[in-house]
Amino acid sequence: MHKPRRRLRTALIAGGLVVLLAAGGGTAWAVDRFLVEHVEIADTTAYEAANSSVATDDTETDAETSVDVSTVVTGSGDDQVTYYVAEVTLGEATDLRSAFAKDQFGENITETTSAMAEANDALFAINGDYYGFRDTGIVIRNGVVYRDEPAREGLVFYTDGTVEVYDETTTTADEMLADGAWNTLSFGPALVEDGEVVAGIDDVEVDTNFGNHSIQGEQPRTAVGVIDENHLVFVVVDGRDTGYSRGVTMTELAEIMVSLGATTAYNLDGGGSSTMYYDGEVVNQPSNGGERGTSDILYIAG
Repeated sequence: MHKPRRRLRTALIAGGLVVLLAAGGGTAWAVDRFLVEHVEIADTTAYEAANSSVATDDTETDAETSVDVSTVVTGSGDDQVTYYVAEVTLGEATDLRSAFAKDQFGENITETTSAMAEANDALFAINGDYYGFRDTGIVIRNGVVYRDEPAREGLVFYTDGTVEVYDETTTTADEMLADGAWNTLSFGPALVEDGEVVAGIDDVEVDTNFGNHSIQGEQPRTAVGVIDENHLVFVVVDGRDTGYSRGVTMTELAEIMVSLGATTAYNLDGGGSSTMYYDGEVVNQPSNGGERGTSDILYIAG
């Protein structure tokens, strides 16, 4: 793959556990649920090699995958917002891949976005949906089913280049795979549908379990949008840093995606997880003062 020209110029859970431990209630449960790694598949690379039924196209084509990264700054002072845009044109839909922290699948297995990117020779990567924080959702990655516990509004990337928001509770992972699903994400909500900002998204709670109560307000954000078939846009918004970037609401994030030409857009894990990696470095400024470990990435190989 031709390396794209570079344009770039420029502990929520842990904190909650401290409170719980101090209170003395449910300590063993909380440690097991939020801190202890539960490895279900120890070598996902080998697992995918043995179980993938998706035939990737190895024939020579004129199409090349390209990645174009830029920085956008709007407003000033306390109202300044800084975000990073990656416009991606895929030569093949399967050029967009997923990878798991430590090459393992399960709960509470984490690694930084940059570490996962480097382990997979990625040119470009963003944090994914932090699937490992929960035990629900349809998880299909690189054409292989990992989890089939429908629970929420998901996003599916198909091998033919189409991308759709879908209701997990109306289908199964096997049905999705039979229809050509390549990767699914289970976080949300959908931000843009049919080129319009989805109403009511500022009131949505993705997970209401302990440690992840709310995604409202001005926050660091990560989103993926669809401009056209095999033409995607990824956005990471920095936040929680007055004078540099305050973060954005969910509606503001949706409006950014529409302004970039997205007809469909979907919210991914945000806050301290929001990270964009390109050409060997993290290009944004994660709100924790450094990268926070997460469970998965979407990436383009270099």
